[in-house]
Amino acid sequence: MAGSTIDHLVSVTVFLGAILLFISLFNQTIQTAIIYQHHRTLATKCSDLLDNMLLNPGDWSGSIPTSFGLQDPEFKQYRLSPFSLMRLLSSAGDRVYYEKTGKWYSNVSWGIGGSYLLLQESECIDYWTASKLLGVNGTYGFQLTVSPTLTINIREIGLNPLTLETQVLGPGLPLSNATLNYLMFWVNDPKGGECIKGNATTNSLGLASLNFPGISVDNNQTAYTFIVKAYLGGLYGVGYLSREIITKAGNIIPFIESYENGTILLAHKWGKNDPGEECQGALQFNATFYILPENFAPIKVDILNKTELVNYGQGKPYYAVQIPLEARNDPGFLVVSYWRGNEYGMVVMPWGIGTIGISVVFGDNPSGKEWVATDMRQVVVGDISYQATLALWSLKTYRVVEYK
Repeated sequence: MAGSTIDHLVSVTVFLGAILLFISLFNQTIQTAIIYQHHRTLATKCSDLLDNMLLNPGDWSGSIPTSFGLQDPEFKQYRLSPFSLMRLLSSAGDRVYYEKTGKWYSNVSWGIGGSYLLLQESECIDYWTASKLLGVNGTYGFQLTVSPTLTINIREIGLNPLTLETQVLGPGLPLSNATLNYLMFWVNDPKGGECIKGNATTNSLGLASLNFPGISVDNNQTAYTFIVKAYLGGLYGVGYLSREIITKAGNIIPFIESYENGTILLAHKWGKNDPGEECQGALQFNATFYILPENFAPIKVDILNKTELVNYGQGKPYYAVQIPLEARNDPGFLVVSYWRGNEYGMVVMPWGIGTIGISVVFGDNPSGKEWVATDMRQVVVGDISYQATLALWSLKTYRVVEYK
């Protein structure tokens, strides 16, 4: 009888142990299935949210949009507004503080030499405002990246005469036999500069060497801005190179003081930051705005008809210019040449994303998140091919709980 009782007790113990083990395994399976469903829902939400951003023009008529969308209102499908993109508060670069105005500026052009796109923050939309307008605040975090499909690298391989090597890269491979159209703006005289137009074709490595016999830059007495547009098989890309030098009197950096009014401050700077000591004398400059249509034939718009002067230490740290009303709705770029004595430099400021191939990064940082869904669309800005990539994550954490 005692042996039978012991057998029953052992059987019950084994049975209960088996049940507990089954419940533990079953619970983990259910939790894994639930997490999988959350991830699948997140991926679907990512795709829907990206389309909502790209296929909706939004309402940007006021200083703060009342609805968020990036589609060009004059077009359909995945064609984005170069000006809506310009007003996204950059999350990739450091903000820039200009002490002479006491204001912060969004640094869209982070890390790009010779080009500046610094827009006053009060005219930009930040991540938290966009999240509220999209209805995802408190539920999802996101980061939107809009970058050119084609990568165009330009470097000097000869200084006298100037020779530039242009390399065009597609998604992972060089773009051979691509057609290049280029513009060369250069100046070495206060009386004015010149513009050279030309074309070329890349070789099997995606390279093209361009020679400019009349231009020598080995002594910093010539400034230039080179803009090139590449085309092959329906893909368009654009790149640039500006010869930005720091003269004995510093250089010029443009700040967009008012997007609505087209007001640009051409600021006298000692390098890329406010000077620790006074700049050594005045700096002369000239500025010209160009509308850049899709046919890549620039239309000159004079905003200065004479040479001007700025002096950081003598009460004139910047000079305000204004893009004419009739040109503000057209993508283009501002070219500023500056000099002191026989030292010349030049910078370029795009008006709208796409004219010189700048990227935009907007939103929070996805690194360290438990699960991030991504989706991508091929889009067009102006006529330049871009890729829009959205990273999305849940602000709630889901994980498998192990029972031991």
